[in-house]
Amino acid sequence: MKRILPLLFISLALTACGEKKNEDIVKEPNKEGSIETVVSVKHDKGFDILTTTHKVWVKNKLDKVLIKVDTLASLGTTLAEGEDENGHSQRAVVPKDYEFYITVK
Repeated sequence: MKRILPLLFISLALTACGEKKNEDIVKEPNKEGSIETVVSVKHDKGFDILTTTHKVWVKNKLDKVLIKVDTLASLGTTLAEGEDENGHSQRAVVPKDYEFYITVK
């Protein structure tokens, strides 16, 4: 019995550490009453353009579209490594991307 108990705990721990499916991913918003938000950044010379688009859905109809455009300071560039269409490894200078953190209340 003393040997079975640690094996049981180990098997439960391994089962609990398994990959969990993300249930928060939505393929399409509930158009009965929701706000759909899209945030994007376009890199330009020396600055970035942040575009935030909100689509307000009411009773399966698009009620309003709100678009806000802001200019942000560029984060500069970084050296990135990638492959071309032939599979050859190449290095390129690319703009750094902002990280997005969204809080919903």
